Amino acid sequence: MKKVILLLHFSIFFAIFTNSWLCEASSAPEPVLDINGKILRTEKTYFIIPVNSEKYGVVAVENIGNDTCQLRVMQKDYVEPHALEFIPIDKKKGVIRVSTDLNIAIYSSYYCLPSIMWQLEKYDSKKGKYYINVGPKSKKNWFKIEKYGRGYKFVYCNVICKDVGIRMINGVRRLALIDVPLVFNFKKEILIGR
Repeated sequence: MKKVILLLHFSIFFAIFTNSWLCEASSAPEPVLDINGKILRTEKTYFIIPVNSEKYGVVAVENIGNDTCQLRVMQKDYVEPHALEFIPIDKKKGVIRVSTDLNIAIYSSYYCLPSIMWQLEKYDSKKGKYYINVGPKSKKNWFKIEKYGRGYKFVYCNVICKDVGIRMINGVRRLALIDVPLVFNFKKEILIGR
């Protein structure tokens, strides 16, 4: 009788544990996929290719003004895209998932800042917008990737929640928080010789 009761307790515990584990696994946000249907991973670098790239070009950093280290994130035609690494709060699983907080590291050939994070600039009261800039890693730099139409979009949600899109300023396509998102897909960076 004791063996039956012990077996019954074990069966109930196993059922509860398995059910809890399956519910937790099914409630995890879906992984982000690249253009080949492969899951985005931590410690890998990717390019973001706008869905409308044939018209507008790629996302990169560029120097503004005379200061060689005054960089802004923008969309440019006819330049090499800069590689991005996505650094989620929870790197344990090694998978980049939608709707989760992450830092976006951008790798640039600018000698002063080889690896920097996207961050939100101070509010531009003259233009009425927040722009995406670069700087050191910080909790204020958390962005999210969300599924959107034929691709993905970035969302910033800290003080305010807004999509990351393109705002034209003096002929430059700057990344900013606006109502119309930049829609893109991911392409894995191919590292030659590694």
